[in-house]
Amino acid sequence: MMAKIMPFLMFQDGKAEEAMNVYTSLIEDSKITSISRYGANEAGDEGTVMQATFSLKGQDFMCIDSNVKHEFTFTPSFSIYITCDSEDEINHLYEKLLQDGQALMPLNDYGFSKKFGWLNDRFGVSWQLNLPK
Repeated sequence: MMAKIMPFLMFQDGKAEEAMNVYTSLIEDSKITSISRYGANEAGDEGTVMQATFSLKGQDFMCIDSNVKHEFTFTPSFSIYITCDSEDEINHLYEKLLQDGQALMPLNDYGFSKKFGWLNDRFGVSWQLNLPK
């Protein structure tokens, strides 16, 4: 029997813990639930994340710091979608997640909701933020 399904994020350059800390600080009811780190003489850089889990508003995620350099990273074709409760919330999240990132669709009214924005954060993870009508 299948125990659980969760999104899995592979970070490069030892950014997994920093990303988890940013995400859990920005989104209420969120927390890092477990972290296993590489030790000395193990496959990854000592202290980087071998495997970790975190929760954003009850949605569990798993992540790692890749100890192998890959020719790929995150793609916007897979994104984390957040339905916001207020204009203040969507503005705050968009501003904070966009720092050193890239706007794909700036916050605006595109007709299908009150306000919507799509961005890649500084770690390369793609986010869609929506404020319903």
